[in-house]
Amino acid sequence: MKRGASGINALIAVDKPLGLTSHDVVSRVRRVFGEKRVGHAGTLDPNASGVLVVGIGLATKLLGLLTLDRKGYVADISFGARTSTDDVDGEVVTTAAVPEELYDIEFARIACTKLVGTIDQLPPAVSAISVDGKRAYQLVREGKMPELVARRVSIYDASLLAVHTPSDKSDPLVWTVAFDVSKGTYIRSIARDLGQSLGTEAHISGLRRTFSGPITLGSCALLEELEQSPSQTLEAKRLNPTEVLGYPVHRLTAAEYKCVEVGKRFGIPEDLCEIANNSPVSLVWNESLVGIWIRQGSCLVCQTNFSQGILCK
Repeated sequence: MKRGASGINALIAVDKPLGLTSHDVVSRVRRVFGEKRVGHAGTLDPNASGVLVVGIGLATKLLGLLTLDRKGYVADISFGARTSTDDVDGEVVTTAAVPEELYDIEFARIACTKLVGTIDQLPPAVSAISVDGKRAYQLVREGKMPELVARRVSIYDASLLAVHTPSDKSDPLVWTVAFDVSKGTYIRSIARDLGQSLGTEAHISGLRRTFSGPITLGSCALLEELEQSPSQTLEAKRLNPTEVLGYPVHRLTAAEYKCVEVGKRFGIPEDLCEIANNSPVSLVWNESLVGIWIRQGSCLVCQTNFSQGILCK
């Protein structure tokens, strides 16, 4: 199908399967809807699955506005080896014996709870962080070691789900842990640092994103569903943009809508009198998001408009 402007404007969450890049998902959604304007928020590596937010048509303009400031993951942490990428895709660079206490469920549970808090985290060398105009992973491919700076992140919860004791000595000890973390937190770094703090080495051997902001796995569509029944799946799984954005919502009067159509500022509606200056507001007309406007003093002024509207369900 020739791609262009399909007339579809929607946010949707896809349960990204293992083995695909986030861009692969975007490409497949483009083909499904014949729409060139498709993008995503929050990259997932090929060896990670789970919640990936995708914008179609005018909804791509929303992707940069989404805060999605908390992320949830279920991770398999394998002990006894560190890899070049801090996950299963990398080459093993260091091995270490695994202390006996790590096999104990209660010890593992307590160790996980101690992860909770705000920390300065050093990102993995193989990451998308920009260093002197280049991605860190590009520098690694060139044989250079990027100089990364630790970043302040928060781990809100780390709950042990299981301890998988190997039946074969050649298999690693694995902890399965559920994480609730701030945006920008690297689970690979958590695994790396956890292993070293416990007197061994560790890396991620499995990772699944369970939520991104308010969007959970239950909100996600499967790629196969989109490809087999695109219209029905989009109708069933389309996200309400006002709920995802989390801004105050104002339903426009006819007179206000006329102002919005031409980008003309108008006075603060009564239901928005309490919001702070410079706060964004979602404007809704006929059950569609038609604009994101900002309070400036006693008026609302246009930040961005959506001429065709993005349906709110």
